[in-house]
Amino acid sequence: MKSRQSNAPAIAAAKAGFSTASGYRIEADPRLPSQKKTPRGRRRPDPLAGVWDSEIVPMLEAAPGIRAVAIFEEICRRHPEITAGVRRTMERRIARWRAFNGPSRDVIFRQEQVPGRMGLSDFTDMGEFGITIAGEPFDHRLYHFRLAFSGFEHAHVVLGGESFVALAEGLQNALWALGGVPEQHRSDSLSAAFCNLDRIAQDDLTERYEELCAYYGMTPSRNNPGIAHENGSIESAHGHLKNVLRDELLLRGSREFADLAAYRRFVDEVVGRRNARNRKRIEIERPLLKPLPERRTTDYEEARVQVTSSGGFMLRRVFYSVPSRLIGHRLNVRLYDDRLECFLGSTQLLTLRRGRPPQGSGKHSHVVDYHHVIHALRRKPMALLNLVYRDQLFPSRAYARAFEALLSKEREQQACRIMVGLLALAHDRACEIELGHTIEADLDADVLPDLNRLRDRFKPDRDALPDVTIELVPLSAYDELAAVRVPATELVLDGGVS
Repeated sequence: MKSRQSNAPAIAAAKAGFSTASGYRIEADPRLPSQKKTPRGRRRPDPLAGVWDSEIVPMLEAAPGIRAVAIFEEICRRHPEITAGVRRTMERRIARWRAFNGPSRDVIFRQEQVPGRMGLSDFTDMGEFGITIAGEPFDHRLYHFRLAFSGFEHAHVVLGGESFVALAEGLQNALWALGGVPEQHRSDSLSAAFCNLDRIAQDDLTERYEELCAYYGMTPSRNNPGIAHENGSIESAHGHLKNVLRDELLLRGSREFADLAAYRRFVDEVVGRRNARNRKRIEIERPLLKPLPERRTTDYEEARVQVTSSGGFMLRRVFYSVPSRLIGHRLNVRLYDDRLECFLGSTQLLTLRRGRPPQGSGKHSHVVDYHHVIHALRRKPMALLNLVYRDQLFPSRAYARAFEALLSKEREQQACRIMVGLLALAHDRACEIELGHTIEADLDADVLPDLNRLRDRFKPDRDALPDVTIELVPLSAYDELAAVRVPATELVLDGGVS
């Protein structure tokens, strides 16, 4: 056709390499061979001809979001003659109908990220990983922070649910690890933190979040509830981080950790390696961040409690034991995500592990340290028998097993006396773990713990005790000391005599 612009049909055909007859045929009908084919019609009857316009289309118009499989099941109930082989045909036809007649769909607008502008936060559930701490299942979440431009990440293990305390602690840890502050901070709607809160408490939580962002000079923003892609720079990163953690756990060969600190170190190491891969982009963004303030702001809640005669206090449906000398005092308590710090006035007394009540029930939980009550149990060992927090009193499963075995083979009074003696031995000799292993071995051998034998085993080593020799001074030395007199002297000071 290019040669035809300047030559006759015969010459153009010769230059193109085909006959003169083909040249004149193309001249008469310039359509392509594929355009000359007649459309192929149906070779078998349409299985949806009787129901498409009369039943399926009205369903699609009345409920645009209905799934194709739901329409297929409904049509099969109405018309048993329609077989399962028609399902794929119906799905293709519904998809085509929606392309021409369906409602408009939401559009995701890809954003250009500017260095130093946007940081994002969100929580992700880690229950699917099956992490255990000291043999106990560990139900937890991860607070996840990320910079939109460079991909800098920080993850913080959260013991409770989504709360302002967890957000404040995780966000501040991330900012101080980063060494700077972005211009904006985006989180989800905090709807989980708002659960079971009245309007005043919700307004207070919102105000505290805005004050936290204002303290660091960030502009707060939130995405709409249920719209995950508005927080897409962090939502998609959840999946990548969890995939990496899953792989690292498989390489580690175990999901068991000795304590919470060991698990947190594991998460920090994984996140640190991910940040190392983005080091160049992070170094580009870090100079454009705002400087940090001089110090952190509060990342805890405050409460004031009364220590009762039970040797503890109740806070948010959890009973906490404290040393009995604090009975009758009012304590100031700071609630963090994983701990409680107790103050008498402005003096910090102790730190307690934070407990949480059972979900879905009105029962209370207990966080008890046997060191706080062992002196009283020595005087009243039978109180152990029906103690409401007896199971939480034992420092490990070995002690609970020992008490169960003692109750099954000894009188209740004797069982309580021996059990309190074991706890007192662990307290006095600071041998809680070693004593627990010994008790476990005895129980595995079907032998009850022998209190006298265990006291003899864990008594102080005489060879390790220093020999101290005390020489008594004769009493006559005190008489000689009393008889000594200092001669009077005269001192002349500024012309005076004394």
